[in-house]
Amino acid sequence: MDADDPETGPLSQEQYAALAEFRYRLRRFLAFSEAAAARAGIPPQQHQALLALAGHAGRAPPTVGLLAEQLLIAPHSAAELVARMVEGGLLTKERSIEDRRRSELALTPRAEALLRALTAAHLEELRGLAPALADALTPAAS
Repeated sequence: MDADDPETGPLSQEQYAALAEFRYRLRRFLAFSEAAAARAGIPPQQHQALLALAGHAGRAPPTVGLLAEQLLIAPHSAAELVARMVEGGLLTKERSIEDRRRSELALTPRAEALLRALTAAHLEELRGLAPALADALTPAAS
């Protein structure tokens, strides 16, 4: 993307400021999220993994490959993350009946309770943040 692209034209100071504000608000939310996960006793990446798995809407059960894709990490990193989470009592990992090469993942009751509490806190934070994000996007999109 070129700031001087004839299709978009030069960006205004207001657009730069809006994008900067939007990124600032996102970083603040991410900092909140990391701190909330730490207070709950899990690393932020494990919280992200729980959310990705709980939010999976596909027909097939979630797998290590799906987790790698959702978290934008290498498959071997996702496998290591899953191993730590299974060891920590947050996930179960079972071989697929249909394809023995695949491992299907599921949240444990402990993980579900943790995720419920974290999600409630995140939704509350987002309720307060949503207007600021929308305000920041308005000048950036024009």
